[in-house]
Amino acid sequence: MFIHKSFKINGESFSSIEELILFSEGVSNEIAQFLKEWFNLEPFVEVKTSGSTGTPKIIQLQKALMINSAKVTGAYFNIKENAKVLLCMSPNFIAGKMMLVRALTLGWHLDVVSATSNPLRTIKKVYDFSAMVPLQLHNSLPQINKIKKLIVGGGVVSEKLLNQLQVIKTNVYATYGMTETITHIAVKKLNNFEGKELNLNVKFNYITLPNITVSKDYRGCLVINAPEVANELVITNDLVELISETEFKWLGRFDTIINSGGVKLIPEQIEEKLASIIQKRFFITGISDPILGEKLILLVEGKNDISLESKLKKTTLLSKYEKPKEIYFINAFIETPTSKINRVETMKLLKNIY
Repeated sequence: MFIHKSFKINGESFSSIEELILFSEGVSNEIAQFLKEWFNLEPFVEVKTSGSTGTPKIIQLQKALMINSAKVTGAYFNIKENAKVLLCMSPNFIAGKMMLVRALTLGWHLDVVSATSNPLRTIKKVYDFSAMVPLQLHNSLPQINKIKKLIVGGGVVSEKLLNQLQVIKTNVYATYGMTETITHIAVKKLNNFEGKELNLNVKFNYITLPNITVSKDYRGCLVINAPEVANELVITNDLVELISETEFKWLGRFDTIINSGGVKLIPEQIEEKLASIIQKRFFITGISDPILGEKLILLVEGKNDISLESKLKKTTLLSKYEKPKEIYFINAFIETPTSKINRVETMKLLKNIY
């Protein structure tokens, strides 16, 4: 492992690995810990998965494949040596770690700020590139012009947020990926459409990065062939509509499908429809029912809203099967360490409250 000659962190250059690690200890203990692991003699680093769909686990990622991923990202987004880049995500997880690897490998000038929900609040500089989760993007909209290109991952970009992006100059991209694929393997442009991109279908589809192909398994779930970043096929639990071997539309999670009276319902598709009606955080799930097998319910974060039930009864956005049988309100959802809704733990709260 090496330090690119142009690499900087918070404006500082380094003549040795030891000097870099010593400096990084004053920036962030998490960054220092990762750099020690990155520059040790092992060919891999250990990374914790986010836990958004189950118990977080530790997996090993090959350093050589992480470098490959960094080069692919730099080339795809045309972020070159000496680019000014902002790290505002936790280095404890793969998205933050890979921003460090990209900067070290490609010679970026990396500034580090705390991974807060509003990371641009005190920023004065303009950056060529950064990465955020949807909550950070939402809270940063008034200052988002300080970022020229932004990738967004770790959650779904809501319809409301997508509409707000149409009037900003920053080029924003949703990314599809996971820890096992060393962050993103596919990208979906979210704004500043032109030419053929104005085709509505393109706006819903992910396009794979170079040398990556996709297929579906017997369940209809995405299978990823990405030899430059994964040594074997990655079989996901993500239901997709396959457009081609390099293009797909994400539908939802196989492991969240609700089978209600023989009708299979995909929560993520229902949530997308409800986004224009419910302004608070919410999610759809299923609970055991003696007649239907599973009953579709809606969980909303915050205080009870008695008007919501009548809104849902009147809406034409949902089919009769997609309308929740029950609505539950919870003061605060449980989150994963990467600020996603932890559906499993939040459901445990529901059992304790009701």
